[in-house]
Amino acid sequence: MFAFAGKKLIQLIVTTIGVVTLVFFTLRLIPGDAASAMAGDTLSGEALERLRDQMGLNEPLMSQYLTYWRKLLVLDFGETITTGLSAGELMRAAAPITISIALATIVVTVLLAIPLGTLAAFLAHKGKKGLDSLITGAAMVLDLMPSFWTGLFFLLFFSLTLGLFPASGTVSLENPGHFLQRIALPVMVLSVTQVATMARITRTAVLEVLSEDYIRTARSLGWSELRVLFRHALKNAALPIVTVVGLSFGSLLNGTVIVEFIFNIPGIGSLLVNGINSRDYQMVQNLIIVYALIFVTINFVTDLVYRKIDPRVSF
Repeated sequence: MFAFAGKKLIQLIVTTIGVVTLVFFTLRLIPGDAASAMAGDTLSGEALERLRDQMGLNEPLMSQYLTYWRKLLVLDFGETITTGLSAGELMRAAAPITISIALATIVVTVLLAIPLGTLAAFLAHKGKKGLDSLITGAAMVLDLMPSFWTGLFFLLFFSLTLGLFPASGTVSLENPGHFLQRIALPVMVLSVTQVATMARITRTAVLEVLSEDYIRTARSLGWSELRVLFRHALKNAALPIVTVVGLSFGSLLNGTVIVEFIFNIPGIGSLLVNGINSRDYQMVQNLIIVYALIFVTINFVTDLVYRKIDPRVSF
């Protein structure tokens, strides 16, 4: 296990170096330079040159690259160009909100999708095609619904029409009750697609193992269908489900950009949108790297869970 984790950790480090390098040099491929793109028509001459000095763009390219790595290793993300505030402080304040939304969505998705997918597989295995088709058909329809449309519909129906959840307001972890109310709608919006996708994957994975010999053996021992289904079939179908959970967390980080904008949630997604709108390319660069680091870390954890579930999994 330790050798496996060590190899995966080396792979994570190499991937991280590649991502940081790619993002850094991509920013430098902007026509002209990042300072000119950020300034637009508002700055020229000495003012533009001061902005270049502030961003370190007048230094040699490799010197800029090494300086960025030195700052990144000590978590120094610099200051935002537009506001002068610490980019690191802004991200540290926004990250818990976005991660809380993503984690809550994963929990809701697992609690709903896995039982639904397992039930659909059981119905298909027993030849009850009607109910199975109903569940899988509903899942496919929900999977096709875009997040921005679902978000606007939930906002109009649950917030403005029924008044069940606030449509705007402050978001603070210091008030757990109000915080849960504020993130309830974003979690519901993100869960719709995730539940549909994971339910279909669970159905396929469980249905494949229901015809295995050990399932028939468990039934012959007199065990209940519920025990056979969830203790044996679902356990042996866990690997593809774990894959979907890991990938879902990564895709949820992208989905939060949309729902945070719709529901006015001050998370990482909102920071990214504001950075793009204000042409704060350094802030955008830092946020893209943070997103990438979270994603590769989730993949690393998923690989370790693989190994824990099935020791036969190799590097």
